[in-house]
Amino acid sequence: MFIINSYTLAVVFCFITMLCWGSWGNTQKLAGKTWRYELFYWDYVIGMVLFTLLLGFTMGSIGTEGRSFVADLSQANYQSVLWVILGGVIFNASNILLSASTSLAGMAVAFPLGCGLALVLGVINNYLEQPKGNAILLALGVLLVVIAVVCNGIAAGRTSKGGEQNKESKKGVILAVVAGILMSTFYRFVVKGMDIDNFVSPEVGKLTPYSAIFIFSVGVLLSNLVFNTWVMKKPFVGAPVSYSEYFKGSFSTHLVGILGGMIWCLGTAFSYIAAGKAGAAVSYALGQGAPMIAAFWGVFIWKEFKGADSKTNWLLGLMFLLFIAGLATIVVAGN
Repeated sequence: MFIINSYTLAVVFCFITMLCWGSWGNTQKLAGKTWRYELFYWDYVIGMVLFTLLLGFTMGSIGTEGRSFVADLSQANYQSVLWVILGGVIFNASNILLSASTSLAGMAVAFPLGCGLALVLGVINNYLEQPKGNAILLALGVLLVVIAVVCNGIAAGRTSKGGEQNKESKKGVILAVVAGILMSTFYRFVVKGMDIDNFVSPEVGKLTPYSAIFIFSVGVLLSNLVFNTWVMKKPFVGAPVSYSEYFKGSFSTHLVGILGGMIWCLGTAFSYIAAGKAGAAVSYALGQGAPMIAAFWGVFIWKEFKGADSKTNWLLGLMFLLFIAGLATIVVAGN
């Protein structure tokens, strides 16, 4: 399988993760013009599962180092598989809430709040699990991200409108916070099922990145039968939706959702691959710089802060600067 052997390349992979995690929400925005997010999410999960198989039989099966994708799956013990599935289940619960938050409050609010909170709590969780990197610099990087999230929250509050739209926006903020708390925990369970210290000669029974992302996606798919079915019947906003509506969607609409899942999956796989060299805390933290990317899309492409006053724009600019400074500090912390 393909294995990273340099910290610099690991950081590059982490930045690709950040771009993917911060950009998949665009597919939800595109599909959302004619498609409820609950229906979009089924295509998203299907795209995720399909892409894990593509990665497994390509990057996961080339080279002479480590175990190949099929060999790695066949030797995995049930404890490792269950840990990774648990991570997939927790992630899915958090991501459904994040999708709901995006549909209610927009990308520029949902991602910085939800993923920013996940970054802060997740770095702490992952560092306690695998203390790799400079703790002081990691803490400073996390602090800068926290301040960036606060700036985003204040900016969002200044642009809130009255009436029903304001109620939906507040609900979106609450969902983003809950999503962030849940999202901060999933990564450490995935890491428990992997031999993250040695992909070249991994421990027997443990998973490596390509098998782990596949098992993870299976956990997402299985839990989606429960979580998303419930959300379809009891939506956070709007009328319930049925499975019959899903099958009425056009091919292009389904394709957008599948693309979204593939984009997210590429980023997550690269995060797992990079974790062997960068460490779980740094790999996770850099990937969770995604809020900055999502905020960029929300502010400049989707115009979610259109008409904002100068103070709000100043807060948004400060948010971007703090995110960049925080991410740079985290990169240095792991070197």
